[in-house]
Amino acid sequence: MIIKLAKAGLAAALALTSLSAAGATTASAAGPVQGPDLAVSQSGNYPIFPIDNTNMGVTWSSAGTADVTGATHLTVELPPGVTTDGALMYSVPPDFTFTQTVSADRRRLEATFVGTRRPGRSDFMKVQLGTHGTVRPSGTIRVTASNRDDADLSDNVSSYAIGVGPIASAAPAAPAVTAIDTTTGPAAGGTAVTVTGTALDNGFVLFGDRPATGGCTSTSCTVTAPAGAGSLPVTVVTPGGHADAPAAFGYVGTPPVPAAPAVTSIGTATGGPAAGGTALTVLGSGLTYGTVAFGGVPATHVSCGPTACTAVSPAGTGTVDVTVTTPGGTSAPVTADRFTYTA
Repeated sequence: MIIKLAKAGLAAALALTSLSAAGATTASAAGPVQGPDLAVSQSGNYPIFPIDNTNMGVTWSSAGTADVTGATHLTVELPPGVTTDGALMYSVPPDFTFTQTVSADRRRLEATFVGTRRPGRSDFMKVQLGTHGTVRPSGTIRVTASNRDDADLSDNVSSYAIGVGPIASAAPAAPAVTAIDTTTGPAAGGTAVTVTGTALDNGFVLFGDRPATGGCTSTSCTVTAPAGAGSLPVTVVTPGGHADAPAAFGYVGTPPVPAAPAVTSIGTATGGPAAGGTALTVLGSGLTYGTVAFGGVPATHVSCGPTACTAVSPAGTGTVDVTVTTPGGTSAPVTADRFTYTA
């Protein structure tokens, strides 16, 4: 289901706990990881008998020296006696896409977040928990996060023992993919594909840079291919790393072209210094998977959802149009997208 967006700043009110195999995760003496580093943590109101309904928070952060980009996969595993009906997303502006599924037994939540995050930026979801007030809950809540470009895998798992507190998490094994059963399908997507291998737990599958729908066990992932074109690598990404399938997936035909993006506003940041560096929010429609340009010059730190993009201006002069380009084309210039550089 598609997550509802909320504007509450609940994340700031919660203390965060992040554990790796060595225990609490802290910055090394050498400083942040050189490259993109996705770090996951959990906190909040854990089940306390006989309280029936509580909630916990899951936060994922860009902790390295480079942007975390593309698709990030999150899982929440609950012990017997604890269930969830899903999560609420607490991140504004909505410059991302976010989807989630809950297992039939309601003890596992999987979510996929697609967006770009500059170093130091975090996102947060509140996971609703139920314990039904009949048996004192026990066991471990385990949260994972994975991203193909993650340069540090030591902070991708967080565990909390109910009634005990944070506990160390075993480092996940690196995945290996040994086979893919289907290697061609229509450009519109929809092909069922199974990849097999080892240590695929808590993984997700990318066709190129687009996430597929479906799920993974320790030895296989069964997914539905997204729309695409050409020949794309098929990659399984887990908290322990990523592995490519032995063959690419070839799309046949031409994918459907989405509607062209439209920009309706660039917010209050309608100008900035000629040197660049101005952060702004672009509002409109059809912006998913977009890139942003100022007078044709690419912006940096770009993240786009269906109705909003965030970006940082490049160097420039004069008054320029801020446009968004997606597979559907480039937004038409309008008065509301104009940005003026100042000396």
